[in-house]
Amino acid sequence: MSLDAIRRTSHGDWLELRINRPDRLNALDVPSLRGLHQALREAALDPAVRAVLLTGEGKAFSDGGDVATMEEHRRAGTMPALFHELTGEQEGAVREILGMAKPVVAALPGVAAGGGLSLALSADWRIASEEATLVPAFPALGAVPDGGLTYLLPHFLGIGLAQELLFTHAKVPAARARELGLLHEVVPPSELRARAEARTAELAQGPTFAYGWIKRLLVHSFTAGVEAQLALERRGAVEAARRPELAEGVRAFREKRAPKFPAP
Repeated sequence: MSLDAIRRTSHGDWLELRINRPDRLNALDVPSLRGLHQALREAALDPAVRAVLLTGEGKAFSDGGDVATMEEHRRAGTMPALFHELTGEQEGAVREILGMAKPVVAALPGVAAGGGLSLALSADWRIASEEATLVPAFPALGAVPDGGLTYLLPHFLGIGLAQELLFTHAKVPAARARELGLLHEVVPPSELRARAEARTAELAQGPTFAYGWIKRLLVHSFTAGVEAQLALERRGAVEAARRPELAEGVRAFREKRAPKFPAP
């Protein structure tokens, strides 16, 4: 299991994961997705890591599935086996991001297409360069979307806009994506790295336990009724009341100072 396509850099209490295939616009093949899946799993289990920054090397976040690899398998008659493995690793990476009890920031220097868009949308905070473009991409290849794209897009946009993006082979520029709520911040290209690092560092200093529960609750809300959602909120609130983060937050509020949340 090679991790060569994923570059890891530790920044103390947060970790940077960089898709490192710039010659292919960080296109995703089975080894790179497997490496990303493993790196995300290890970050989720590492108590020293309180936030993760996910980005791509060079001009792109990720151009989606590696079409050159697909062509090799088309010629060999092994496309179904490739997609079975490819989508499995993609699912694993997305599940790790969604289920990780700590914030994940996605920084988009350029295109996020197909499976790369699925990865970006599964993050908790998305920052993009003004040059970035979001591209569903799957239908243009005759492919069925994967990586949770048909789950995430309708919840961000509603069915109508999701249909518009998927049935028109849309290319959504960063400014429009920000208007639609698909991005949280859009910055000049020269400022992307510094802003993404600063935002990740801010989240790493925050109430990690509460952030984990917020992630869980937001995903749960997609399918839960109001009664189940209220019950899960109450459970989370009671568990938070046992934690030092909430105690520090209350003290800081009473003392009129910024809280210093301890590591969970």
